[in-house]
Amino acid sequence: MQIAIPIFPGFTATDAIGPYEVLSRLPGAHTVFVASEPGLVRSDTGFLQVQAAPLSAAMQPQIVVVPGGPGRSLPLHDTVLLDWLRSIDATTLWTTSVCTGALVLGAAGLLRGKRAVTHWQYIDRLASHGAIATAGRYVFDGKTVTAAGVSAGFDMALALAARIAGDSLAQAIQLGIEYAPVPPFDAGSPDSAPAEIVAMVRRAAAGA
Repeated sequence: MQIAIPIFPGFTATDAIGPYEVLSRLPGAHTVFVASEPGLVRSDTGFLQVQAAPLSAAMQPQIVVVPGGPGRSLPLHDTVLLDWLRSIDATTLWTTSVCTGALVLGAAGLLRGKRAVTHWQYIDRLASHGAIATAGRYVFDGKTVTAAGVSAGFDMALALAARIAGDSLAQAIQLGIEYAPVPPFDAGSPDSAPAEIVAMVRRAAAGA
């Protein structure tokens, strides 16, 4: 089972690596990182550089996971990548995204009429791609699966692993990576974070 993760300059590392940590543990899984411009691709913080293969290395993947990144980094006009996404979506078993990766799927025309979620700061942009914005950590609509911001990629990948290989294996993967988050603050959502923190994050994003 081939899993393709298309990356681009400025992608958010955890958007890609979170699902990779989960899905790469499925039986028979083979994961390939691809890019419209192959070679070393640097993440948004510069911490991670990934050697990406050309898109032609994954022409019929069973699963595709599109990570996101800061708005300015998103490849919304990368016609090579968008054409590739449209082409492979015809045969994928699962077409997925994490965070603002949903906007990339949207730019490829793959979210029209579908329920979807993305990072809370970008949720209003889904409608411009014909998607139906939906609350949740992740949303299944047929074979299309979208996850909310960054860390939600772990949740989405585990739910997907359960659909592919059963609950027991998904739970074994969860235990193996010891995914049992207990954050010290209840500030992981704009609904629960203090108003001043939400405002701070909005200001930081606007200035980025």
